Amino acid sequence: MSTDLQPDPTVIGAVSTPPFAVVPDPATLFPIRAKRLRAYAAVSPAKPYLDFVAGLVDAQAETVALAPAPAPIPAEQVARASEFGMPPLDRSVLAADPVFQPTLDILFDAIAKRPMPEPAAAALARVRQAGGAERAEIAANVLAHAIPMEALAEHAFVAAGLEVLATRLAATLDAKALRPVSETAVCPGCGGPPVASLIVEWPSAHGNRFCACELCATLWNYVRIKCVSCGSTKGIGYQEVEGGPGTVKAETCDECRTYVKVLYQNKDVSIEALADDIGSLPLDILMREGPYRRAAYNPFLIGY
Repeated sequence: MSTDLQPDPTVIGAVSTPPFAVVPDPATLFPIRAKRLRAYAAVSPAKPYLDFVAGLVDAQAETVALAPAPAPIPAEQVARASEFGMPPLDRSVLAADPVFQPTLDILFDAIAKRPMPEPAAAALARVRQAGGAERAEIAANVLAHAIPMEALAEHAFVAAGLEVLATRLAATLDAKALRPVSETAVCPGCGGPPVASLIVEWPSAHGNRFCACELCATLWNYVRIKCVSCGSTKGIGYQEVEGGPGTVKAETCDECRTYVKVLYQNKDVSIEALADDIGSLPLDILMREGPYRRAAYNPFLIGY
């Protein structure tokens, strides 16, 4: 594993005015994510798990096409959130959305058609039979990042449903209306933490960094060489698996002793934040040997 400090590169002759936020396209997000997971599975010793998660993401894509569409977030709610520096998508009421339970039912039916280990199938059966109140409690645990180890699978299935609903709601937002809601990296769409950050090469964003929300998949511009956990610009370092392609690194902070991955999409355009976070699990395993704890939240990597 190597460590290096990297200042922002200067793009000579280019004027880059990146957007602050980019909202997701659910119709393309999940197929892209599944394809990326399978690319990792093809070369990984964790192939069975990566194939399972890819199948789960396939089911999410199917659900986007079949589930009733949520009502767009009211314009007055968006305006009020902008005025008071709050995210317009209220995570705390997602489980109360009228389409949440139907979304879960359609998702679970889609997942049940795909191969999975027996323990996962048993967990799926339990959560399919659960009542609305129990499902809402599981959703609350997922959103509070308080998933019990003994019920990881049940929570992962509900987390997948929350992602479908949240991305569909975020897609209704006007990205130009979104504003920063914190000095640290907090999603301007739903108020959640980033799963990772991306260095991009877009026509309007040359080498800029965007954080990626695990829940609603909104991207937002965030200064490079700055901790996404505490906002510090001191003691920022980068660690990676030695001999790797240099497209996935752990950005470490000596102030809060945490790390979040930074993904160099400008070097590999097929990178997808959540998929690459899962696929680069070997980096997390190596990081466990050091002094930094993982700060990013990914319901499919609980325990790391």
